Amino acid sequence: MGFEQKYPAEPVSAEPLWRHYRDQFPVTERLIYLNHAAVAPLPRPAAEAMQALAQDALDFGSLHYDKWLDTYEKLRVAAARLIGADRGEIAIVKNTSEGIATVAMGLHWHPGDRVVAFREEFPSNYYPWLRLEEHRASVDWLSVTDPLEAIDHACHGARLLAISFVQYLSGLRADINAIGEICHRHGCFFLVDAIQGLGAFPLNVQTAHIDALAADGHKWMLGPEGCGILYIRKNRQDSIFPMEFGWTNVAGYHDYSSRDMTLRPDAGRYECGTLNTIGCYGLHASIEFLLEVGIERIAPAVQSLTDQLAEGAIRKGYQLLGDRTPENGAGIIAVHKPGVDSRQVVRELKERGVIAAPRQGWVRFSPHFYISPEDIERVVEALP
Repeated sequence: MGFEQKYPAEPVSAEPLWRHYRDQFPVTERLIYLNHAAVAPLPRPAAEAMQALAQDALDFGSLHYDKWLDTYEKLRVAAARLIGADRGEIAIVKNTSEGIATVAMGLHWHPGDRVVAFREEFPSNYYPWLRLEEHRASVDWLSVTDPLEAIDHACHGARLLAISFVQYLSGLRADINAIGEICHRHGCFFLVDAIQGLGAFPLNVQTAHIDALAADGHKWMLGPEGCGILYIRKNRQDSIFPMEFGWTNVAGYHDYSSRDMTLRPDAGRYECGTLNTIGCYGLHASIEFLLEVGIERIAPAVQSLTDQLAEGAIRKGYQLLGDRTPENGAGIIAVHKPGVDSRQVVRELKERGVIAAPRQGWVRFSPHFYISPEDIERVVEALP
């Protein structure tokens, strides 16, 4: 069984991407790390940026606070470049859940409003709609494997559609541009949970007509936990009220004596209080690193490595979750061997220095671009 690659491969004469950047990932000296869909190891730029901030705070306290503020702004700008947005459309949040909840709870819902959501989603993109269904709106629950025609039909008259860029278990990559066109045509708010694809595969919020997007930084963006981004399109911001309200939501937040609650004129209105400064240092550095490498180069590398792993697992008698194709494949696969406990497989691999994850009876693998094809072959050989 073979997987035809969708993205153009690196020229034969070019140095492989993994070899060029492998030294930026010291984890490779100890482990074959195939668990980026959970928590990614930090690359050197992110770790060094965070170490520098920690040292600065150790030595000088908040003396250089102005530099901290500069880093917040640099993170917004870098995140905007990553997704084709404007910096005024980026808010810094704790995680994907906070970003999705900001939209779900911040919209003013009316009787008869309808949401289109998907049964296979991670809880952060499932529970908000389930809760909404109990109190404020109806939900049409589709499957991520449903055809675009079913999505088109469901979007007719719907208020909002929420879907993941890449599914956390199967690794199915949604046709975001096609779904965005459907939502745009029907006037349906388009919300994307991008955590399992952003940093590994190209995504442009303008091309895909995305109204809001949330992603934590600690997976494919190679940043630390507890620091993520929320994109809300400029012309949608006045329709989403910040339900979590603190001193930095307002335009005059530098004036502590002010009681004027006029919101900030951009997505900063969704930032409630002091930010995760050391996390911002790390995430800014990791996004800049990814932009330097180039998402258009990372995507084919990730897809090729994951295809190689899927083919190898199938040769060893494992079943692959879902129908992986060049169009829908991403950096995640889940495999299972009849009669073999997936948790035991993960334990045995860990003993051999291979990091994967047990998920709902499956072994989930998720390699990033710096992993080598030789690493993948060693993992296939190690599979029981």
